[in-house]
Amino acid sequence: MSTSTVFCDSPVRATGFARAADYLELTKPRIAVLELACVAVAAFFAGPPTLGVLAATLVGVGLVAASASALNQWIERHTDALMPRTAERPLPRASLSPREVVWFGVASLAVGLTLLVAAVNVATAVVSLITWALYVCVYTPLKRRSVANTMVGAVAGAMPVLIGWTCLGKPLDLEAAALFVVVFLWQFPHFMAIAWIYRRDYAAADLKMLPVVDPSGRRAGAQAVLAALAIVPVSLIPAWHLIEPVYFAGALVLGVGQLACSVAFLLRRNDTSARRLLRASLVYLPALLLLLLLVPII
Repeated sequence: MSTSTVFCDSPVRATGFARAADYLELTKPRIAVLELACVAVAAFFAGPPTLGVLAATLVGVGLVAASASALNQWIERHTDALMPRTAERPLPRASLSPREVVWFGVASLAVGLTLLVAAVNVATAVVSLITWALYVCVYTPLKRRSVANTMVGAVAGAMPVLIGWTCLGKPLDLEAAALFVVVFLWQFPHFMAIAWIYRRDYAAADLKMLPVVDPSGRRAGAQAVLAALAIVPVSLIPAWHLIEPVYFAGALVLGVGQLACSVAFLLRRNDTSARRLLRASLVYLPALLLLLLLVPII
């Protein structure tokens, strides 16, 4: 594919559902759903919230997240065109123009922050804006410069936990910190698996992912293991609040399972072990969040 398409301000016009699908793709909906799940679980764990506050928070944060994803794709439109896994995004294939994407990103951010200030509170809007800035202004350009991008991205990815707490106006406590650290640490096994699987794509685009800088995969495997190991005791902290052996046992089983897959990836460092680790990480966080929600009800 020619990279010239990413400079096009006159996209190939589509109508109706196809155009709506392009805008939906800009929001990275699978990532957005997980972020909103973290917000909701944190709010229920700290709360529970009223339906109105929760709805306003989720809509506002969803719009801010949509803005971050869209502007991330606008900044990365040149490198996205070089990678098969991203070459079919709306900007590289010119189904949307850069100007349209920027307007969408700016408008989503403005509406989302306005809603959070008006219907939730200023603190929630501020934390959401900080999250947006970390993702768009720090993490995205850092991918071209340093492997530290993963660390910054993990901080931004864990911030929805703090948003869920602040939407209730509650001070941060040990459990909020523990949940933040869990989501932060989870991203290392998850992303090291992705970075290994797509290491050739990242190398072609000159993105500084750990398996590109260290092709042996040892550093990526070590990071996955260390994070998966650390997440086990941290994930047990909410058990003291829940006083529930069901949560304790479930969190322990999930953590040990993810750790075992991380160790297997470190020892083998091939696509099979990386895909197994990716699947384990995709089970781990949703299952842990579900435990946090359901155990107090059981």
